[in-house]
Formats: sequence, structure tokens, C-alpha cells
Amino acid sequence: MMSEELKVQEAWDNLEEIYEAGTVLDLKVEGIVNAGVIVYVEGIRGFIPVSQLSTRYVEDTNPYLHKMVQAKIIEVSQEEKRLILSVREVEMMKAEEAKQAKIAAFVPGTVVEGKVETIKPYGAFVDLGDGISGLVHISQFCEKRIKSAAEVVEQGQEVRVRILKVEDGKISLSMKGLLETDEEEAEPEVKEYKADGDASTSLADLLSGIKL
Repeated sequence: MMSEELKVQEAWDNLEEIYEAGTVLDLKVEGIVNAGVIVYVEGIRGFIPVSQLSTRYVEDTNPYLHKMVQAKIIEVSQEEKRLILSVREVEMMKAEEAKQAKIAAFVPGTVVEGKVETIKPYGAFVDLGDGISGLVHISQFCEKRIKSAAEVVEQGQEVRVRILKVEDGKISLSMKGLLETDEEEAEPEVKEYKADGDASTSLADLLSGIKL
């Protein structure tokens, strides 16, 4: 039979491997202590600080008692008998994975609607919804050369953009051809009125109403 000392050593070795692999663990909260909660991994007592319990602020840890959580090891030291875990890291990782999945769903060439989020010297970031934004480089606003994105758009403005490229989790956008189209659609038709009140845009109609 394996001695207790060897079992403990094997447990710490396993914890090191779990830490290196970044494995997400399903754990049950076994106790509440000052500034955190207690869990056990491989029979070793671990601590999750209150700051690592969630991406949100946690005021009361008592509701976590006997609840299941997903956490990963962020610090392990056999010499110091120290095992620290984080639920927050797992939540952040899942949120990032969900974000990247949403970004990957944007198809180059597609025209979508968004809102100008911020204007920078090199272009403007457009909010595409669901926490996703893309960059319209200063060269991608219109055919003419501009010195600042502020010349053609303003913060908070609703715009249409074309997806140029999706790469490394970043979305490149273009407004070329779309900005001019939007302006044309927004420009009202100018009409002239004859004396009898009928609307007309024809020069012949206008001249016919003039008596010499």
C-alpha cells in the first residue's frame, strides 16, 4: 500500500500538472472563511479569495456554501502548502470564448449597422452590438482623403459599415460608398410649386405657368 506521505506527494504533483494544463475543475465549496471559501482538490485544501469568486463584486460568500463552482488553479506551492484557485478566471475565459465566437460570425463583405463608439486619430471604432466593435481606418471612410474621422462622422452616429476582414479577433470595417449612399437617401427632394398649388419639378411645367 502507498504510504500517506507518498499519497500527499502524488496529490501535489497532480496539482502542478493541473495548474500547468490550465484545467477547469468542477468543485464543491466545503467551507466559508474570512475573505473567501474553501474547496478540496486531490484531497488538498484550496482557497478561493472573495476577489476571485466572480467577475462581479461579491459582498456575501455564505450563499456559495455547498454550491458547485468551476475554477482553475492560479497558484500552487507544496513548500508553502499553498493552493489558490479562481472562479473569476474561468468566467473571463468563457466570456472571451463567447466574444470570439460572435466575432467569427461576421462575414467579410456583409453590410451591417452600428454606432460610432469612439473617434481616434487613425479612424473610428463602431459598436456592432453584443459588446463587439470594429475599426474603420481613416482610409476607409470615403474616396477623398481626410485628416480626421471627425470630418465625416461623429460619436453616437448611426452608420452602415461593410465587414472588410476578421482576423486575430479583430474586425476591420469600411464605409466607402455607404456614407455617400446614406447622405443621398437622407437628402429630401426639392420641389417647386406653381401658382395653382400643384407640385412640379419640371422646368417645362414651371415655364408653362408664366404669362408673358
